[in-house]
Amino acid sequence: MPVARRFLLLAVVAAITSCTTAPKQEPAPAAPAKPALTGKYYKDDGPGATAPANLEGIPDAVPRAEPLHRFANRPYMVFGREYVPATTLRPYKERGIASWYGRKFHGEKTSMGETYDMYAMTAAHPTLPLPSYARVTNVASGATVVVRVNDRGPFLHDRVIDLSFAAATRLGIAQKGSGEVEVEAIIPRETALVAATAPLPPVVQAPVAAAPAGTPVAEAGAPMPVASADGGFVVQLGAFGNYANAQNFVAHLANQIAPVGVEAKVRQVGGLFRVFVGPYSTRDEAKRMADRLRDALGLPSTIAVH
Repeated sequence: MPVARRFLLLAVVAAITSCTTAPKQEPAPAAPAKPALTGKYYKDDGPGATAPANLEGIPDAVPRAEPLHRFANRPYMVFGREYVPATTLRPYKERGIASWYGRKFHGEKTSMGETYDMYAMTAAHPTLPLPSYARVTNVASGATVVVRVNDRGPFLHDRVIDLSFAAATRLGIAQKGSGEVEVEAIIPRETALVAATAPLPPVVQAPVAAAPAGTPVAEAGAPMPVASADGGFVVQLGAFGNYANAQNFVAHLANQIAPVGVEAKVRQVGGLFRVFVGPYSTRDEAKRMADRLRDALGLPSTIAVH
C-alpha cells in the first residue's frame, strides 16, 4: 500500500475512533454535607452542658418588696426607639409574643448589674420597673410561671417579654423559640411599706450623713422644691418621715407624670414630707387632676388643703 494511502487510512480510523470513544468523565462534585443538628432549640440556643436535671421543677420566683434600681429605670433608646420605664409599681397586663434567651447570655450582666442565670425564673422587659415581678401565662396551654424582671429587652419583632430558659421551659415554649403569652404585673402587699422605709442609695446616704440634722438634702445639683405657701388644694401622692425618701419618690414620679403636664413637689407638714402636685384654687380642680393621674397612670391620691 502506498505510503500516502496508508496515512489517509490511519487518519480515517483515528477520526472514527475519536467519534465513538466516550469522553472521560470527571467525577461529580460531592454534595455539600448538611450541617449537624444541634437540637430543636431556637437559634441553636439550648440548655447547655450544665443544665439542671429538674428544669421542669424549678420553682416560681417569690414576689417580695424590693427598692427599685436607681439607674435601670431611666429612659433609654435602642435601635432608634425610645423606651420610658415605669418608675413605680402599678397594675399592668399585656398579651403578645414572648421569646427567651439562654446560654449566649448566661453569666453576662443584666441591666441591673446582676449576673444573668438562664436557669433562674427571671425575665427581661422593656418598661416594667426593675426589679419587679410578673405572672406569665401561655395562652395556648394555660401554663403559668412567676418571674422576677431584672433585665431590659426584647427589642425586636414586637416581642413583649424575654424569658429565661428555665421560665420558657416551664411554659412549654423553649423549643419553639416563642409563643403567645399574657404578662401581668404582681405588686407585693408590703410594697407601700418599703417605699417609706427602703435604705437610701449610697450616693444619697453620703450627703445625708454629712448634712446637719434637719437639713433638707438635694441630690447633686438638683434642688428639690419644698413648698411652704398656703392656700388652695393639692393632690397628695405620698407622705414620708424622711426628706431624702420623699425626694427619691419625686424622682421616680418625674418621668411618669411629665406627659400629664404637672410637677411633683414636697412640703413639710406636721413632721411629714408630703409629695403633691398643685396647688389648685378649688377642690374640684384638684379632683379633676387626681382623676387624670389615676386614669392615665394608675396613681392613687388624696385631696388635701394646701
